[in-house]
Amino acid sequence: MKSLLIEIKSEVDKSLPGANALTLDKIIAYEERYDSIIRYGQEEDFKLNFDSKTSKRKKSNSKPLLERLSLHKNEVLRFMNDFAIPFDNNQSERDIRMTKVKQKVSGTFRSSCGADYFARIRGYISTIRKHSLDVMECLDSVFLGSPVNPTSN
Repeated sequence: MKSLLIEIKSEVDKSLPGANALTLDKIIAYEERYDSIIRYGQEEDFKLNFDSKTSKRKKSNSKPLLERLSLHKNEVLRFMNDFAIPFDNNQSERDIRMTKVKQKVSGTFRSSCGADYFARIRGYISTIRKHSLDVMECLDSVFLGSPVNPTSN
């Protein structure tokens, strides 16, 4: 599954500029391979976790993952149907990480006003990075009274 997803990501990265999804024939082929991998995984899981003496299934760690991948197939493969959807959610995890660290270190924010300020500053820095601007220059511009609007570039 990992190899298939990385292959699809590579295909998305190689796609023509201006395209917003893979071609229908590629989407169908990748979905068929995805389904095949899920079926194979379920068969293997059953073989590995079936106790022939008691005729019962043993508890498996892979079964819940296979079920989630099967149930949420459209969400997992959405990045090949809509190029605006990122392959992973690393950016969103990075965006909330500092807030979680701040809460763990300090215990909590002293006031809701302080939490609002923290969120606004972190949001501004995140937006600057997403627009490939220099963070220090943009923060300098804030303190000099002429803040850069990263969304206007």
